[in-house]
Amino acid sequence: MPVRVRRTASRGVAAASDGLRFAFGTLSVLPVRVRRWDRPTAGRAMLCAPLVGAVLGLLAALLGGGLRQLHGGPLLAAVASVAALAALTRGLHLDGLADVADGLGSNKPPAAALKIMKASDIGPFGVLVLLLVLLTQVAALAQVFGTGLLPGCCGVVLAAAGGRLALLRGCLAGTPSARPDGLGATVAGTVPPVLALPTALFWACALGACGWAAGTLPAGDTGSAGLRLALGAVVALGCGLGCATLLLAHCVRRFGGITGDVLGAMVETSTTAALVVWTLFAAA
Repeated sequence: MPVRVRRTASRGVAAASDGLRFAFGTLSVLPVRVRRWDRPTAGRAMLCAPLVGAVLGLLAALLGGGLRQLHGGPLLAAVASVAALAALTRGLHLDGLADVADGLGSNKPPAAALKIMKASDIGPFGVLVLLLVLLTQVAALAQVFGTGLLPGCCGVVLAAAGGRLALLRGCLAGTPSARPDGLGATVAGTVPPVLALPTALFWACALGACGWAAGTLPAGDTGSAGLRLALGAVVALGCGLGCATLLLAHCVRRFGGITGDVLGAMVETSTTAALVVWTLFAAA
């Protein structure tokens, strides 16, 4: 192999590694050292965000599924899974959701609303939205874990990966930042559509296969259950992404662009919507 080709390949591997480190280092509590903090690396990191979600979802599913198998019951399994996802992200996205709720609920001009969102305290709108979202997630997962171990575990992974898929939409090229600094300014507009679309299609296929397995493996039947849950996974992803996109459009109009809090709110919105839709298919 020519020296120039080897060097190009080496730089490509290093760039991909830096993006993966950025993704795990900023989106999880896993002990990963971020070596580069620039916009090109941030764009690669956002493309890796669904992978981070899948890994965190798998860890949370192992805890929730383990408790269910130990006769802890569907509700305890659901609470443990939701709590594990929050702990594995330091509550990063939940904090963003609460801040965005306070900013939108304040009905103040963009600059004042952004100031409210940046404050360290949490207001009544944030508390209310957090409570409703967490209750919805727990209720949905409890229902799914009640139908079986694999549908419940698949739901956790689906929701976690699908929630982070919304980050691709939030950071798509052309999306402005509401502030000149901060995480939002670093990642805004860094994801090219030519890479976002195949990434989304890959995860739709992967999670659809996960849904098919959740419907067929318990009974060993390749019939309607597998097809229903495969379709359910894809529809859940689409609905989650659609709800997050609606929130993004409103926040861009309201604040003039995205912030790290807006991205966190998009993750939780997509996660919750995907869980609700998945529950409807799994419990049918």
